[in-house]
Amino acid sequence: MASEHDTDTRIRELLAAHGTPLARFVRGLTMGNRHTAEDVVQETLIRAWRHLDSLPPDSGGSSRRWLFTVARRLVIDEARRRQARPVEVAAQADQEYGVTGDETAGTAIASQALRQAVARLSADHRRVLHEVYFRDRTVDEIAAELGIPVGTVRSRVYYALRALRAAMGEG
Repeated sequence: MASEHDTDTRIRELLAAHGTPLARFVRGLTMGNRHTAEDVVQETLIRAWRHLDSLPPDSGGSSRRWLFTVARRLVIDEARRRQARPVEVAAQADQEYGVTGDETAGTAIASQALRQAVARLSADHRRVLHEVYFRDRTVDEIAAELGIPVGTVRSRVYYALRALRAAMGEG
């Protein structure tokens, strides 16, 4: 295992040699989203630090290829994670009904209607919605925890959201 000084030196060298090109590369992958790009670069460097002993030597651009591959995979993983998540009910309802600004009374009424609609859902449907929206879990994680197929989780989320939309349309 390398000493702390050697580790710091190697990370600084990686950052000096590859930081700017890596940041530029990631900004391109994130369509110019600076904040997301910074997060990805930071996570890439954290992973480099964690795997410093197995990181290829800097000769021949091996380290750069490793860093770029890790960064690209992080961006892909995040895109897949976003696609796997269903559309959130509150944001969609706001768009459908044109809710803007501070509408305290309307918000309170809508909140009460939503609570009543959720209470009418089956326990299985409430559980998957809770896991997705309040615990920020992926469909795969929920399926593993509940011991059911991923398709069943997706189906439950779909039908629960459909029931909520229908109930909110009645109110």
